[in-house]
Amino acid sequence: MHPKSILIVDDELLIRDLLYDFFTERNWQVSVADSAEKGLELLKIRRFQIVVVDLKMPEVDGIDFLKKVKTISPAIPTILMTGFPSLESAVEALRLKVDDYVIKPFNINRLYKTIDSIVEENARESAPINIEDVAL
Repeated sequence: MHPKSILIVDDELLIRDLLYDFFTERNWQVSVADSAEKGLELLKIRRFQIVVVDLKMPEVDGIDFLKKVKTISPAIPTILMTGFPSLESAVEALRLKVDDYVIKPFNINRLYKTIDSIVEENARESAPINIEDVAL
């Protein structure tokens, strides 16, 4: 079985390092980007099972990044993180059908469980159907 893969896009080095270390210790393939532009470059050359992005970033914010992500890969699960929660960003996240809206500071174990369950659920939904499992 292939390791699970995650793309983390956040301009904060501390958050990128924390998530990178935490997920690699759990045998995930982790890619990090410090900007939306670099995150999009990675999405064009690699497939990920989930994308985690910060809302407030210089140049292109998390919402605009997610809009572009959804045009590249509409079905990819996404999580929006923010240290500046607002009704507007939560509503926009809902419109973009993000899988979770996480407020910083977050509990890393809870975040991990959420991400892992989203990836597992998405894998089940996209798994090919075995015709022998279908009762007629």
